[in-house]
Amino acid sequence: MRLLGKLGLAVAACLLGANVAAADTTVKWLHIEVNPAQVKIWEEVARSYEASHPGVKVEMQFLENEAYKAKLPTILQSKDRPHIIYSWAGGVLKTQVDAGVLEDITDSVKSDGYSDTIAPAALAAFTQNGRVFGLPISLSQVGFLYNKDLMAKGNVDPSKIKTWDDLLGAVKTLKAAGVTPIVVGGADKWPLHFYWTHLAVRIGGKPAFDAALKGENGGFAGETFQKSGELFKQLVDLQPFQNGFLGFKNPQAVGYFGDGKAAMILAISSFYHTQRALAADKVGLSDDKLGWFDFPVVPGGKGEPSDTLGGITGWLITKGAPKEATDFLKFFISKDVQARLAAGNFIVPVVKGGEAGLKSDFMKQIAANLARSQYHQNFYDQSLGPSVGRVVNDVTAEIAGGSMSPQDAAKAIEAAYKQGN
Repeated sequence: MRLLGKLGLAVAACLLGANVAAADTTVKWLHIEVNPAQVKIWEEVARSYEASHPGVKVEMQFLENEAYKAKLPTILQSKDRPHIIYSWAGGVLKTQVDAGVLEDITDSVKSDGYSDTIAPAALAAFTQNGRVFGLPISLSQVGFLYNKDLMAKGNVDPSKIKTWDDLLGAVKTLKAAGVTPIVVGGADKWPLHFYWTHLAVRIGGKPAFDAALKGENGGFAGETFQKSGELFKQLVDLQPFQNGFLGFKNPQAVGYFGDGKAAMILAISSFYHTQRALAADKVGLSDDKLGWFDFPVVPGGKGEPSDTLGGITGWLITKGAPKEATDFLKFFISKDVQARLAAGNFIVPVVKGGEAGLKSDFMKQIAANLARSQYHQNFYDQSLGPSVGRVVNDVTAEIAGGSMSPQDAAKAIEAAYKQGN
């Protein structure tokens, strides 16, 4: 009897142990973030999730940005691949979906109404063929940062720059007053592609981009994209940029703006912070000296004035990941965590209510713009993948330098797109 009792206890202990072991799950999370202040918050969120989900461990792994890009295809083929990975969305995401290395998390994201808390344009970036494979964490917007003092010196009212012709007029007025209208990091090329791309957004809207992807209406050699180059050339012909702009790297150009040497810069919204760090005095322009206006509209264009261009970053769930990975990601991309990250000026939130954490009026304005946007176009050099994106950057710089026509530029992009697809 005593032996049977001991045997029963032993069996029960084994079963209990098996249950505990079965409940133990490690979620492997691979990131590229180098800012220790932001990573510290992420770690605290992970520990909080673990505390409320006994048996689940969130293991953070770091890989440097360029190494991550280079190694990711191999990592995703590994049986020991991480469960959550960083993403810029766009063409690379599509390739990963087509390769079958990502988990479809649509049901989990939409079943409990969670998807309704995410900005529609942001969630759409991580959706392919109506299925969700990841979640966004932050958006950025491209628009014009301006120096209030230099605009006043040049007798330009930035609140009246609404159309492309208004911008051209402002450039002429500033030049006449001896003020450098715009600074740009032409050596890096991608800051110049903002002009061509945003003009395409204004001229053709989302339908033009979607049609070009399908090879319709002449693809990227079609009317929308030729006209965007022609309008960009109108600006270039006015010589609006600082002397030697094709030799300026972007950090140098942002610092130049922060030093008060140019009236405007076509900027990613994050330049609001970096112009301070990159200014010679490490102070840059204070909020009372700094303004913002959205990229001008093109009269007759099919794009909506609320359409935005910018970056979209987030996280993907890899194929075969435990359900806890998706559950943690939803916990991580939540109103409370987004508000906390927003309070540190780390992100423009994508979760409704997260903007409550924003401290500055500037960041609040960007968040409101992005919340209104129903079409947020990811940077072309991300959206079209690296090979086509590189051509977009190259030919935009060629237009700016006067060595390529808008028509030839559009044809070169279409040729690159056809070759890659």
